[in-house]
Amino acid sequence: MSGGVDSSVAAALLAEQGYDVVGATLKLWCYDEREPARRPCCSLEAIADARAVALRLGFAHFVLDYTEDFRARVAEPFVAGYLAGRTPYPCAACNAELKFGRLLAQARGIGAAFVATGHYARRAPAPLPGGGEEPALWRAPGGKDQSYALWATPRESLPSLLFPLGELTKDEVRGHAERLGLARVAAKPESQDLCFVGPGGYAAFLAEAAGRERVDRPGPILDLEGRRRGEHRGLAHYTVGQRRGLGREVAGGEPLYVVALDAARNAVTVGPESALLTPTARTGPLHWLAAEPPRAGRRLLAQIRYRAPAAPATLWGPDGAAAAGAALDPAAGVRVVFDTPQRAVTPGQSAVLYDGDRLLGGAAIL
Repeated sequence: MSGGVDSSVAAALLAEQGYDVVGATLKLWCYDEREPARRPCCSLEAIADARAVALRLGFAHFVLDYTEDFRARVAEPFVAGYLAGRTPYPCAACNAELKFGRLLAQARGIGAAFVATGHYARRAPAPLPGGGEEPALWRAPGGKDQSYALWATPRESLPSLLFPLGELTKDEVRGHAERLGLARVAAKPESQDLCFVGPGGYAAFLAEAAGRERVDRPGPILDLEGRRRGEHRGLAHYTVGQRRGLGREVAGGEPLYVVALDAARNAVTVGPESALLTPTARTGPLHWLAAEPPRAGRRLLAQIRYRAPAAPATLWGPDGAAAAGAALDPAAGVRVVFDTPQRAVTPGQSAVLYDGDRLLGGAAIL
């Protein structure tokens, strides 16, 4: 329970359905007495809001200190990724490692059958090729879908997960909050950024975590021919597809965008928007959620960032040598070949794979 409307209503709906609910708020990175409550979630005030919901609905509430796990498994890889010229997506790791990893283990330790969250996603059976069914994750149909953030969920945890909001719209969730007398959380705004970054933004967080001299290390801005066009403020301030913040000296005859970040040379490469289009995405190790292994030539949908639409694509091995139908080795990564070139395929972000609305798995983009 983050103290927001989604997790509060998820807990309330389960209590209404007769579940014996225990609320848990995870103390991660961002609960700091130096910071006033300036975010809709993940603050000291949010803990109090979650506890108030539990008190009103009559179930126990606990705060679990996961600070060290979060630092080691989520925050430090996030910082390292930015310093290496990538744009990481830490929510997938947080869900897999903490919510559906450590928290689920603790829940089982007290005899709980399920862990439930306020994600807009569904868990429902999917047919197995040889007959029978397996648990699977699916997109939420109500206009808000968060399945993209769940691609790294441990497959063995699927039978133990509940998503009470999976069939609801955001307006319906707020309506339930009003009906249940949870007026304070009903009006809370959407959380728009990473909970641990804080009001100072990414640059301030990275500077505090890694040192400003590492984050603000200037270097060359190069065009596609390798000519110097200016100087950047530090790789962590840029991401593929970015146009703003490049400086007047980079301006040319047409708008220029960041097309690559080179940590080895501490260089930013810029080019026209057409240079952002790419037909493929190479990935690191693939996390696969279906019993049937991934196979070369598999047709699917691939989504390359949280708010991007999924695009038709074909799955191949990393070197393209496997014949169509051959089983792929998930540990070796994959190559996703899009029917239509995609804009700003960004290293560090997630390539998340779907069969229609079913979430098949995903991987970090290289």
